[in-house]
Amino acid sequence: MSKENILSEPSVIRHDWLIDEVIHLLTRPLFDVIFSAQGIHRAHFKANQVQLSTLLNIKTGTCSEDCGYCSQSARFKTSIESQPLMALKEVVAAAKEAKAKGATRFCMGAAWRSPKRQDFDKVLEIVKSVKSLGLETCMTLGLLDLEQAEQLKVAGLDYYNHNLDTSAAYYKQITSTHTYQDRLDTLANVRDAHLKVCCGGIFGMGESLEDRAALLQTLANLPIHPDSVPINKLIPIAGTPLAKSEKPDPFDMVRCIAAARILMPTSYIRLSAGRTEMSDELQALCFLAGANSIFYGEKLLTTDNPGVEQDMKLFKRLGIETMSTTD
Repeated sequence: MSKENILSEPSVIRHDWLIDEVIHLLTRPLFDVIFSAQGIHRAHFKANQVQLSTLLNIKTGTCSEDCGYCSQSARFKTSIESQPLMALKEVVAAAKEAKAKGATRFCMGAAWRSPKRQDFDKVLEIVKSVKSLGLETCMTLGLLDLEQAEQLKVAGLDYYNHNLDTSAAYYKQITSTHTYQDRLDTLANVRDAHLKVCCGGIFGMGESLEDRAALLQTLANLPIHPDSVPINKLIPIAGTPLAKSEKPDPFDMVRCIAAARILMPTSYIRLSAGRTEMSDELQALCFLAGANSIFYGEKLLTTDNPGVEQDMKLFKRLGIETMSTTD
């Protein structure tokens, strides 16, 4: 397929993208790639609609891994206070509040390399209880084996989040305590357990254009495209190795979202971390480029997020409606 045709075939779902094709998308004139992405978006999704997910940190800090962007690593001195796994009733109360505010998916994160047996049984009870509220459930718990993934499926988990973060070539600059293949293996276990995959990356960690393209290529060439693709902008956190990273060009974020929409036409593309530093106008460009999901609520795992009222005002100005549980 020619480079021009990849911008004009909204019905084609591919898993054989070449790196040169992805680089082409990321270097096209901005308005051209946005125009193409919006057309592909409308071919697969209802226009002017956004899905809302709420994210809750159910276990904070003391993670053994050394991911350079993360405030929860036990290896870095940050301002984060460690907290054990939350009690079931506290998680359920937060899920009820999220649903009352319009969220359709409740995402829960725990700072682990992988869950231990004594904690995992409690996690399974949390999944069952949140699922019973009529919410979609999502978790991120670190590396999973196939048995753990299957148990989560039986408990009622809908989605598992496990980001690839960046390219395979650049990953060793970000993390040394596990490998890129470890992440890919977890994704395979999640798919084999018939869970939906939530997998994306982080931009602004000092990666090159080629690294960004390689990440998107890897995601798009997975056997099944991720159901949700979070596009995060690095939030530099004092005490982490990436605290002094240069901010990426805001338009590069838009390009990445547009490219993700073109490469993975039927995936939800989630505008994720970094929205507090984005103007309303920049967020509007991201939605135009194909983003149709956000994390909703004042807090992500450990960082700030735009408030509910602020998001609702923006949606009203843009004529965007939020997705209900019946959509």
